[in-house]
Amino acid sequence: MAKLTPLEDGQLESLVSEAIKDAVDFIDSEIVPERVLSQQYYDGKTRLGVEEGRSKVVATKCRDAVRAIKPSLLRVFLGQAPPVEFTPNMAEDVPVAEQMTKYVHYKLNKLNYFKLLSNAFQDSLVKRLGILKVYYEDFSKTETHTYSGLSDIEFNYLVADENVTVLNHNQTVSMEMDQATQQEIEKSVHDAKIQRITPAGDCRIDSVPPEEWFCDRNAKDVETAYIVGHRVNKTVGELVEQGFNFDDIHHLDSISDDSLNDAELFARTGFTEDKNDSQNNIDITSKRIGITECYMKVDVDGTGVPVLHQFIMGGSNYKLLNYMPCDQQPFAVFECDPEPHTVFGQSVVAMLFDDQDASTSCLRGVLDNIALCNSPRLSVVDSQVNLDDVLNNEIGAVIRTRQPNTIQPLTIPFTAGNTLGAMQYLDQTIDQKVGVSASSVGLNPDVLQSTTKTAVDHHIATAQGQVETIARNLAEGGMTQLFRKMMNLIIKHRKGDEVMRMNNNYIPVDPKSWNAHLDLQVSVGLGTGKVEEKQMTLQQILQIQQTIYQGYGSGNGLVNLSMIRNCLQDILAGSGIRNADRYFSPMNPEIEQQMMAMAQQQAQNQPQPIDPATAVMQTEQIRANAKMQSDMTKYGLEREKMMLADDLKRDELDQNLLLKAGELLSKHGYQVDINEIKRMQAQERNNGQVARN
Repeated sequence: MAKLTPLEDGQLESLVSEAIKDAVDFIDSEIVPERVLSQQYYDGKTRLGVEEGRSKVVATKCRDAVRAIKPSLLRVFLGQAPPVEFTPNMAEDVPVAEQMTKYVHYKLNKLNYFKLLSNAFQDSLVKRLGILKVYYEDFSKTETHTYSGLSDIEFNYLVADENVTVLNHNQTVSMEMDQATQQEIEKSVHDAKIQRITPAGDCRIDSVPPEEWFCDRNAKDVETAYIVGHRVNKTVGELVEQGFNFDDIHHLDSISDDSLNDAELFARTGFTEDKNDSQNNIDITSKRIGITECYMKVDVDGTGVPVLHQFIMGGSNYKLLNYMPCDQQPFAVFECDPEPHTVFGQSVVAMLFDDQDASTSCLRGVLDNIALCNSPRLSVVDSQVNLDDVLNNEIGAVIRTRQPNTIQPLTIPFTAGNTLGAMQYLDQTIDQKVGVSASSVGLNPDVLQSTTKTAVDHHIATAQGQVETIARNLAEGGMTQLFRKMMNLIIKHRKGDEVMRMNNNYIPVDPKSWNAHLDLQVSVGLGTGKVEEKQMTLQQILQIQQTIYQGYGSGNGLVNLSMIRNCLQDILAGSGIRNADRYFSPMNPEIEQQMMAMAQQQAQNQPQPIDPATAVMQTEQIRANAKMQSDMTKYGLEREKMMLADDLKRDELDQNLLLKAGELLSKHGYQVDINEIKRMQAQERNNGQVARN
């Protein structure tokens, strides 16, 4: 009964080396011959033989198709919007997902995004697969500094850093008078040269040549393959610098002795690697060593569950140098025309082998026919003609003959015109296969003349279907793998914050706080690739944004200044203007909040505008108050006048009372009680007033 036991290094070396040899044999025997042929056809070669003295021209249909497809693909993937973006799982993940997407694009731009994609697309169109290797590289930054006149405290503080190595140090001791104690003290001055080695690291992406990459013959996709790997030659010095032991590697050989490997390298570059190792006798560190980095799921610990491991093998016999468990294999595979249930799909060049041969045959026939019609063969009588004159092809040259009619031209019918129809048919067949033609880019006058814009747009969109499908395959495959692998590496290895430009502002980014399990969404803009249509759509969006913002204000909840600014930036980018800061100031939610707070503060300090209806009411109120005041004043004057008249009347009554009393007393001797009469007059009247005394 089989038992689970940990594998020893010898068992691992045997297991991995056998898997590598089988995978390499599969690649060399089944894949490399077609890739070599594809490269030759792309370079303008053909399998057709050449007859001596006839045309050798080749119709470069394969190269023309690739060169026509690549610009459309690069335009899709290097346009305004990211072709792949992280999708949030919940509402609170929206800002993080946006930041992750922009950060990956920021890193890709630093790593020469255009060059990487151009290489991957080129290899996928010509060699079936384009391979990008994503990995995290630890490295060190070395800086050398020279200091002079340092005190003891400054010098000790400088060398206390564990990353600092003192290369040269000179200490000068002198005696100086201490002003406080008036005693001589010893003072040291240091001159030093130091080297500071700061450990660092960053994400790296390499474009892998097709002949250096391999996988097993039963692999259905890269993620589930039994083994995938990368073979490359490096010098002993490079390997020692990467941490390998010199004694373990200096005796190993290279892996470029394989003729098939050399054949593919020669087909691509036109030359092979230099195998002359005579310089190794002088400097062993320049010797080239074969290093194979492969990834397999192996049950190393005997747990019953195979775990993905990275194996480093050396030499052509694949000696085990190192191994370790890992989270993912580093290869992102780009396929323009994937084949179900296998890693290797179809290349565009391979689809056009026979078409290039047929077009070449027709083109050669046309050129040969034109050449024979322009320079027909002659029938001569040998004894009557000077043969040297006949063989002289100089224009206007004289042919000497002994009698007339001894030279007769052989009549060659001009059949090239009939062949042009066949060539046109072949071109149409190729256009249908690759989806690129004169009509698809709007250059065919037969399509454009007397045709409506809608019909032309429909024709172009239909012709671009193949290219759009290729773009979708590349996005769903290699681009998605590239984004996912980059994000996993950044989250795992990133140390500390990094400043990144996002939304035209420099902000700190901390990948450690991100969620590595966010979904990825592909958006390559199929069917909307025309710049003019995008610009028109953006203009309409801008008008709608302005209408909403002007109608409902800054607190409308649907459009803010940041969104309007982003729309303006996209419009400029679509016109080829990338630096939007020259025309519009940067804007983000934080800046917008500050602007709103400042506007509110200014509004509080300024008098509020008066509503017209309120102003009318206030005016009427003022008029009413003025009339009331006037009436009150008038009433006061009238009352004062009445009171004066009343006082005058009372004074008259008092006088009359005294006169009547005196008269009664003198005539009749009757005494009148004047005080009682005044008391009665002083009683409260009906109007609430009190009579005066």
